[in-house]
Amino acid sequence: MHKVLTFSDHLRLIDERSTAFRAAVAAAPSLDMQVPTHPGRTLFDLVQHVGMSRRKSAAIVAAGPADAPPEKSAWDDGTGAPRERDALLVWWTESVELLTSALREAGPDRRCWTWWDDSPSPQTSGAWARCQVPEIAVHTYDVQLTLGAPQPLPEEVALDGFDDCQFTLCATTVAWPHAAAVVDYHATEGRSWRLRLSHAGADVARLTPGAAEGIGTPDASAEGTASDLVMFFYGRIPLESLKFEGDRRVFDQLAAWDPSV
Repeated sequence: MHKVLTFSDHLRLIDERSTAFRAAVAAAPSLDMQVPTHPGRTLFDLVQHVGMSRRKSAAIVAAGPADAPPEKSAWDDGTGAPRERDALLVWWTESVELLTSALREAGPDRRCWTWWDDSPSPQTSGAWARCQVPEIAVHTYDVQLTLGAPQPLPEEVALDGFDDCQFTLCATTVAWPHAAAVVDYHATEGRSWRLRLSHAGADVARLTPGAAEGIGTPDASAEGTASDLVMFFYGRIPLESLKFEGDRRVFDQLAAWDPSV
């Protein structure tokens, strides 16, 4: 039985991954280093981007129920992040504290605006807390990769993060624009997911061990560590880094699909 992470777990992991992010930035020889996973963006640019995103998320949670995100002035005063390293690290820490403070004040059940209203994930502060973890974790990997020392995501971050990828980022009621298909994902840690793509959208289900044997063969499947599945989903590593079978075109179509357009 795999542990289901709670709101408190997500707050803890936000702090842990944010601390790892800060440590990686602090160890960088220069903030002008180019980030391999973000062509044209320096390490400073990445820190500013990720920090601003945390501030925006904090403002959304603090605003509570809404039909749209708050105005940009609620989370960006226009000055940007400071360029001096020590000041930048302080600014990053403040960005994370704004987020965690807003989440703790809200608790897990406050209704909030979200961009995933067509997915089965709830439109709550708890769902915002959950999605922060893989985002910060993947960007921590980006910084580590820039320094030449990338680390896999911790298992609990990766397993919960890939589950969130499927149910929040992938599941949708927007019609799949290609031929219907079924995709299975298998984490070597023992969890699996089935994604059904059709005119009804993208439907996700968790598979229990051995369940896939009795529900038909997928059109495509991918297997790897949960960390590698997350990295593949976020475009950090290629499909070839995983063990995959079936119609590769389905993965290419998924990567190019934006249901919001």
